[in-house]
Amino acid sequence: MTPEQINELTIVVDGIAAPLSRGDLPSAAAALAQVEPERLAEVLERLDGRHRAVAYRLLPKDHALRVFEELSPNLQGELIGDLRDAEVAQIFTDLDPDDRVWLVDELPASLASRLLRGLPPRERDLTAAVLGYRRGSIGRRMSPEFVSVPVGSTVAEAMTRVRARLHDAETVYTLPVVDPGRRVVGVVSLRDLLAASPTDAVRDTMQPAQTAGVDDDAENAARRCTERGLLALPIVDSEERLVGILTVDDAARILEHEESEDAARQGGAEPLRRPYLSTPILQIVRSRVVWLLVLAVGATLTVQVLSAFEATLEQITVLALFVPLLIGTGGNTGNQAATTVTRALALGDVRPRDVVRVLTREVRVGFFLGAILGVVGFGVTALVYDPLIGLVIGTTLIAVCTMAATVGGVMPLLARAIRVDPAVFSNPFITTFVDASGLVLYFLIARAILQI
Repeated sequence: MTPEQINELTIVVDGIAAPLSRGDLPSAAAALAQVEPERLAEVLERLDGRHRAVAYRLLPKDHALRVFEELSPNLQGELIGDLRDAEVAQIFTDLDPDDRVWLVDELPASLASRLLRGLPPRERDLTAAVLGYRRGSIGRRMSPEFVSVPVGSTVAEAMTRVRARLHDAETVYTLPVVDPGRRVVGVVSLRDLLAASPTDAVRDTMQPAQTAGVDDDAENAARRCTERGLLALPIVDSEERLVGILTVDDAARILEHEESEDAARQGGAEPLRRPYLSTPILQIVRSRVVWLLVLAVGATLTVQVLSAFEATLEQITVLALFVPLLIGTGGNTGNQAATTVTRALALGDVRPRDVVRVLTREVRVGFFLGAILGVVGFGVTALVYDPLIGLVIGTTLIAVCTMAATVGGVMPLLARAIRVDPAVFSNPFITTFVDASGLVLYFLIARAILQI
């Protein structure tokens, strides 16, 4: 969103919040009516909790459900708590099963159970089937509403099935082709069906299928769907039977959720799971304070290292001037490596078994980076202070960059190997580790070169 669009949206939100604060509902409704339907969700996200429920009730019925589906699951949960029971029941019934599961994961268990009991039997069964899969799996994010085509049918018969399910299927643009045992044998696009003769056999029109298992990681399946340009990815059980489908828009939603979480943790905070401006101050504090406490405890390692080499600093005080430079450079080098490898893991470019290859590459990368910085550091320090001091700084930069890049590159792979989110072990912990170990290298090199 451009600065001009952000400014325009702020003006719109202020124009709606002002009459809501005064209790002037007609003016608020008139202001909402001027907002383009596709931007209504952005407006509601920026209103505070008191005003959001009132504004939602003022929306036209033909816009309300679509706007609700575009809100983040966390905000949906809050909005559910502020609406009347009848409104909540209707919204919950109108959602697709996979969207209901996103919402149920954000609701208190008692409220979620009550809403599930109020669903029509068919909708309750579909939702329960999706809820039965473990959290984090693609089975919990797939849609059970799909159209499949028997492999022995004709194009005309396939089109009849599509027309019969046109209004309740998640998508009809990509259709799984199944055998009598419901095993996926291919996929056929609606475009190809429309282009074919009605008497043609579906098996002659279909293409090879790419599938994902219900227990596969949701992020990995979503990334596979988007990177391969698939409009939909069939989801199968352990016996290769079709149980659901993942559409490209749901895949994009999963990736947005996961990447927001990774970005927050790489920065040393927990994800907010909602727009920043609509997040209460105390929730922002909670998302950051635990990590700050953990990192503060870790930083005591640096203090202990400085204390251990206090005598060295007393003999040559100029060494203290370069401490921020060296630990900062090491931390940045480690973070660069961690971010690169974490991204490669997400894309499937590397796997935990590639740890040796990654280690050897990052050793070389770190050495070359350190050599470049070390030459510059030696030249500047030798001119300003002393050639021996310059040699200490140059050598330390080579050692610190090599060590930091190696640790930063390997740490995400080790995290994935022990089934921990690589983002948790990335930048914050790497920075703390590199700070302490970098100082140890610095003072050991200084002692060796300066003979102190």
